[in-house]
Amino acid sequence: MDTIEQSLDVLLKRQENTSGNIANVNTTGYQAKQLFQSTLKEVQFVNHQGGSTVSEEQNIGGFTFGNAIDGSYIDSSKGTMNETGRATDFAVNSDGYFTIRMNDGTLAYTRNGNFKLNDQNQYVTQEGYQVVGANGQAVSASDNPDFRIVNIADEQQLTDAGNGYYTTNQNVQIDANPNVMQGYLEQSNVSMSDEMVTLMQTGREFEANQKVLSSTNETLDKAVNSLGKV
Repeated sequence: MDTIEQSLDVLLKRQENTSGNIANVNTTGYQAKQLFQSTLKEVQFVNHQGGSTVSEEQNIGGFTFGNAIDGSYIDSSKGTMNETGRATDFAVNSDGYFTIRMNDGTLAYTRNGNFKLNDQNQYVTQEGYQVVGANGQAVSASDNPDFRIVNIADEQQLTDAGNGYYTTNQNVQIDANPNVMQGYLEQSNVSMSDEMVTLMQTGREFEANQKVLSSTNETLDKAVNSLGKV
């Protein structure tokens, strides 16, 4: 029962992650999140029924209770570039990220260049966060806006802050010559075909575990209600 419960917990987390990726298939600049799992360490079982007096400890073997989600990583592969023709849309045609100043003053990073202009004619995100320029200040609308594009050495250390924003404690490197395309947006890198295959595989594994659970329940029922009477 513990093994089945462990397996169902893993499948539930996988299903939630896949559903989240599918829900963001049309989210500009979204980077798919993937999970990886590992096998739990083998546990040694013993009893105290050994020896002539049936009191000595004896090893009856090991058992592995299944798998567990060991962590997650961000798929940093680039999405396709979609031409919009809008002057406030931008896409980084390299490995860099736009720098965003959140409302609390902290810096976040995103591949989503779907910006707009505020009352001061400065670029802001759709949520109203300030887009940071190469000089560390707000970026005003111009023919050649100078965005602060950064490269992140270890993208797997990024923390997902939601809505396509990421934070990190590691040092970032400012790209001195970023390749930014105006009038374009980077699409989500989610592969619908891959996610649907994963979803179907997870569903089949759910069904297999449900059958095992049903069979185990019937065995326990007989043990309690039939063997108990004997």
